[in-house]
Amino acid sequence: MTRRERVVRMSVEQPLWRALTAYRVLTLIYAALLAGFGAEKYERPWIAAAFLGFLALWTLVTLRRVAGAASCTKRFLGLDLAVALTGILLTPLADLDAQHSDGPTLPSIWTAGSVLAFALKGGWRWAAFASTLVAAANIVERGEPSRDTFHNVLLVWVASIAIGYVVEVARASERTLARALEIEAATRERERLARDIHDSVLQVLAMVQRRGTALGGEAAELGRMAGEQEVALRTLVSTGLVPTSRLSEDSGQGAVVRAVDTDDADDTDGTSGTETDLRALLAPHAGSRVTFSEPGTPVPLATEAARELAAAVSAALDNVRVHAGPDARAWILVEDEPDTVIVTVRDDGPGIPEGRLDQAEGEGRLGVALSIRGRLRDLGGTAELISVSGQGTEVELKVPKVSRGKAGSAR
Repeated sequence: MTRRERVVRMSVEQPLWRALTAYRVLTLIYAALLAGFGAEKYERPWIAAAFLGFLALWTLVTLRRVAGAASCTKRFLGLDLAVALTGILLTPLADLDAQHSDGPTLPSIWTAGSVLAFALKGGWRWAAFASTLVAAANIVERGEPSRDTFHNVLLVWVASIAIGYVVEVARASERTLARALEIEAATRERERLARDIHDSVLQVLAMVQRRGTALGGEAAELGRMAGEQEVALRTLVSTGLVPTSRLSEDSGQGAVVRAVDTDDADDTDGTSGTETDLRALLAPHAGSRVTFSEPGTPVPLATEAARELAAAVSAALDNVRVHAGPDARAWILVEDEPDTVIVTVRDDGPGIPEGRLDQAEGEGRLGVALSIRGRLRDLGGTAELISVSGQGTEVELKVPKVSRGKAGSAR
């Protein structure tokens, strides 16, 4: 089974850039309509017409510049703000009475779009810088600023700073969420690898240790070394196998999470995406000391889910053989419910002493924690373990037929 990297891009600020693009176009139309309906008040209408024509050309040509933070460069922001400030300062030249009235400037509320671009690009500090320059230009344009002038200036200043602060908080939240998702993905991968190691390498090392000790001589030395490697490997498994990769950030596009997916198209047996009769996977466990009880009809389950469930049953039987002794008997019961498949593994061993599972997990022995409960959790199911001292142990595994977990989900 091959694995491929999937890139998940998250951005809550991108809709704000799209809104800014629309805002610039709409406010351009608004400024043109204001100038058109009030053309008679301009002593030099050609100045107003020339500036608004340039403003229209500038707005349309630079629409792609305000499509995202990556394309909205510092140089563009400086030029865009210069256009807005020029329009404000040209207003008295086109309308000689502008300083004695509360009429709009030539760019009107289009100027706020330039300030908002600063806020989206650099946060509240950039917004404060741009809005302060706009405020100064408005005061110079009015000559004798009125209460309305101060009101409009203060409104733009506060609104732009607030939006800039919200953008900064949103970016920090994206980075935190991306980090959390990456840690979750790495943890799941670590648990998957730990289960595979527990089901194969660790059990082989434990068997070599036991057999070597029993044989003595050079085999005992080999067993001792195998035991040391088992302890080291268990420690590595329990403390973490997969380091999280560093988060990358694409300016304006949000935080990036890189996750690893399995490519089912390359499964060696070609059964991915199909259903498997669970009975066929569990039947080989039946023997002289293992009784297998199954329904009379097939128990279909998604192939990946069936494999994981069968592996959990195998891990439970391994625990029976290791901890209950070679003479212990075990029973496997499969129940096919309408929405759930339930597999129960019961033995007649001595049971598990209270607190032993927590102690084993602390020692790096993760058979129950990962090979059983971890697998069922990934399938969206549950694993319940009931043990009474002297009366054996019962493990009940429940898996939904439509898996909510990773292993059984459609890709």
